[in-house]
Amino acid sequence: MEQSFAGRRALVTGAGKGIGRDTAKALFASGAQVVAVSRTQEDLTSLAQECPGMETLCVDLGDWEATERALSNIGPVDLLVNNAGVALLQPFLEVTKEACERSFDVNYRSVVQVSQIVSRGLIARGAPGTIVNVSSQASQCAIKDHAIYCSTKSAMDMLTKVMALELGPHKIRVNTVNPTVVMTAMGRANWSDAQKSEPMLKRIPLGKFAEVEDVVNSILFLLSDRSAMTTGSAILVDGGFLVG
Repeated sequence: MEQSFAGRRALVTGAGKGIGRDTAKALFASGAQVVAVSRTQEDLTSLAQECPGMETLCVDLGDWEATERALSNIGPVDLLVNNAGVALLQPFLEVTKEACERSFDVNYRSVVQVSQIVSRGLIARGAPGTIVNVSSQASQCAIKDHAIYCSTKSAMDMLTKVMALELGPHKIRVNTVNPTVVMTAMGRANWSDAQKSEPMLKRIPLGKFAEVEDVVNSILFLLSDRSAMTTGSAILVDGGFLVG
């Protein structure tokens, strides 16, 4: 039986492409009212054409003040998916101040800000809620040229645990999904080179990268009442990468 999200309002960040876009579409198809957030208006326009009736909001979540203005009157939100993220890959010795700031602004600080806004609204209404933060296997293992990306995702994982601890008494659950390489359009482009992908695939017992649907299914499970006793946890969508 498919999960129904009828009567619930969901906000999905990074909804223009990839995991975020497919999550927004899946929630919409399951009956939820969806607010899709992206910094790229063209992506939101095409998404709204695919899903007539879906709300869209164009804002750069790396900009604290712009985000505050954009979400100040967002209205009631029951389900939040913090998916917006950037991957600015640099060797450790070449990491720049700009890459540090942009990565932490989008991958970490926006999660704090958007989650605060949604959680305050839930608490004010006395309503239960669910937050899913899209993390990565990179939060738990070192990957070459990913010093800042790995660090932002590790920070997200610990933030999720503290949020679960503090928001649990308000009946707000908070979890992460931690995928391996995902075959989004960007993932296919970045990992199509066999010389690059083979060493990674050899470390995955299932012998393949994740499809977008694999991650979306885990997100929907954590948003649903089927995971009603799960908070502060991570679902590894990594084909067993981290068992070794």
